[in-house]
Amino acid sequence: MPATQPLPNATILGYPRIGRRRELKRAVEAYWKGDLTEAQLLETAGELRAATRARLVELGLPATGGAIPESFSFYDQVLDATLALGAVPSRFADVAFADDATDLATYFALARGDKDHQPLEMTKWFDTNYHYSVPEIDEKTPFEANATALVAQFAEASEQGIETRPVLVGPVTYLLLAKASDAAGEGFAPIDRLDDVVAVYAELLGALAAAGATWVQLDEPALVSDSLSVSRDEATALVERAYDVLGGLENRPQILLTTPYGDSSASLLRIAALPVEAVHADLVRGTLPHGAFSSGEFESAFYKKQFVAGVIDGRNIWRTDLRIASGVVQDLQLAGIDVVVGTSNNLQHVPHDVNDETKLDARLRSWLAFADQKVEQVAVLARGLRHGADSIEAELAETSAILADRAAAPGVRIDAIRDRVDAVTDADRTRDAEQARRDAQRALDIPAFATTTIGSFPQTTEIRKARAAFTRGEIDQDAYDGFLRAEIERVIRLQEEIGLDVFVHGEAERNDMVQYFAELLDGFAVTENGWVQSYGTRATRPSILWGDVSRPAPMTVAWSAYAQSLTDHLVKGMLTGPVTILAWSFVRDDQPLADTASQVALALRDEIDDLVQAGIRIVQVDEPALRELLPLDADRQAAYLDWSVGAFRLATSGAAADVQIHTHLCYSEFGEIIDAVDGLDADVTSIEAARSRMDVVEPLGDHGYSRGIGPGVYDIHSPRVPSVEEQTELIRIAAARIPGEQLWVNPDCGLKTRGYEETVASLTNLVQAARAVRAEQAGATGTA
Repeated sequence: MPATQPLPNATILGYPRIGRRRELKRAVEAYWKGDLTEAQLLETAGELRAATRARLVELGLPATGGAIPESFSFYDQVLDATLALGAVPSRFADVAFADDATDLATYFALARGDKDHQPLEMTKWFDTNYHYSVPEIDEKTPFEANATALVAQFAEASEQGIETRPVLVGPVTYLLLAKASDAAGEGFAPIDRLDDVVAVYAELLGALAAAGATWVQLDEPALVSDSLSVSRDEATALVERAYDVLGGLENRPQILLTTPYGDSSASLLRIAALPVEAVHADLVRGTLPHGAFSSGEFESAFYKKQFVAGVIDGRNIWRTDLRIASGVVQDLQLAGIDVVVGTSNNLQHVPHDVNDETKLDARLRSWLAFADQKVEQVAVLARGLRHGADSIEAELAETSAILADRAAAPGVRIDAIRDRVDAVTDADRTRDAEQARRDAQRALDIPAFATTTIGSFPQTTEIRKARAAFTRGEIDQDAYDGFLRAEIERVIRLQEEIGLDVFVHGEAERNDMVQYFAELLDGFAVTENGWVQSYGTRATRPSILWGDVSRPAPMTVAWSAYAQSLTDHLVKGMLTGPVTILAWSFVRDDQPLADTASQVALALRDEIDDLVQAGIRIVQVDEPALRELLPLDADRQAAYLDWSVGAFRLATSGAAADVQIHTHLCYSEFGEIIDAVDGLDADVTSIEAARSRMDVVEPLGDHGYSRGIGPGVYDIHSPRVPSVEEQTELIRIAAARIPGEQLWVNPDCGLKTRGYEETVASLTNLVQAARAVRAEQAGATGTA
């Protein structure tokens, strides 16, 4: 058995890995372009890891004992596990075993694909805005331990004089998040390979033990979710089966088993009985087992075992109430528990340091805690455990005063806004009947298999330079507006040339689909350096929704009206929906999300009214995050779907029958929320479908979805250009399940991150594919 070396009483589950100024993003993208060698990329990554470790020690985490997690990733932690397990899908065998193949080359081929391979599918990591690369597993998938990166990073830290704790997605969560490959037999599920995968984890643990690691962290968030292919009770049984094996190994580091992102209280005592040395629980979104203290079960379960109490919120940026958190960990210690203060989850979901925000209002900034401040809060609470709560009374009092100031600050509560929300009725969330809308919208003269895009066109270097010049005051408003009008006209003319049916204005004026609105709505603030990884090298800057929300003036009307004036084609007005604005912001935590969503919805309702008055006949209100916020607890899902659908309908139901309302949804298991998607009552819904090869179409067809649907045929998250034939095949798959008159043809998502050369080629192929299937359908019905 491993030698006993307890964790220090302060730790975190992970730290942002993209760099304080997105250094990793720039290095990886330079490597992809050929401007950086693999050796140079590895060197840059090593420097970032070293800086992270040093910073965590500076903030108060011990340099010894495994308190600091080694949670770096070039792209995605699930993809890291795929490489560590050697679980490369057979369709990538020619890449993985090419003469010049390296681990990194194989890794990025899986993530991004190439001209011959579609990349791994991506989907949301539990209920976060982070995306992971979905493993593809079948009965013959080879598993072979590859501990190279894990051992190298641990050794690198040791040379720095810091003893870290390697981090891996746990075996049960890995397999439950995987999908059966196309080669899998009927009825196969990836979890069927658990014993094979556990054997490889055993080899990885052995390699880490040989390298001198005293601790390893295995993350099992599958234990807190009701949205996977097995029940929580079944997931717990699978974890018991896996960790009975791993815990019984003679040659392994000590194991910290974590249960982040939700409530593990129902299974916590069973998990604590496993042969592991430490167990973590998220005590922000979860609780301690009811009655466990009074019965003595908790103390018994954690006898000679450490409990990592996740009392610091790793998902939001508000200061934790340290007095409450201190009470929780002090009570645990008084009960005889060997408690370690920790975060609720990996801090990858929050920015690095609030002190980098020099332009935020000082009062607002005092309410916030980014990753560095959260580490400091962990260190404070740990000091209170070592020396008593009185030793940190000054910090507790300071936090209490700051929270009181936040509650009383102007703008946090505005009576007029709250009165308007209170006055909303069911009629305000109800449009004309579906058939009446369909009849009225025939005047729009939109063809079957209509082609369109989701909204944004490429944000070129020229656009970014112009925006930066305007921000710095180097060009004035008139010059900037003139630049944007020229860019919008260029996009309109390009769409005419390509032959699309319904146009967009391209969103050149928007820095981000949420931040743009946050800058124009009251109740929001935006950051300078608050970058958070969304997937791979893609990072966003979530806005801060701190107060009651209202719209002081129209936000998009002038640009949409200008674009419509340039063409006889219909141009869609483009808005971000209320749920997505919440999901992709750091939202106030002092009132129910439903109340905040209604405030945002009313602001958007006013915007839609102004767009229609300006002559816009199609308005797209994007809700790509609808599935993302679905609670992991099944008993909370119905209430969420009720208010989230209600918020969308409140925003859109003021539109007359002849106004066509579109929405867009992303990376979701639509079968779980098909009733909610239907309940949005949008006239047209576009969805991401290219990577999954139209998997989402089946539940829509089975449901009898009756309105317009646009399953994406062009994966914009990869640089490859899909051919006419490839896109034609996807349209045919969709048309086999959905009547042709309901189908739209569009990319998976907005084109902001793509280049123009690949965009034009892909959209040209898309239009040709749509016309081909349109002709086939017309011929089949005798209307050619």
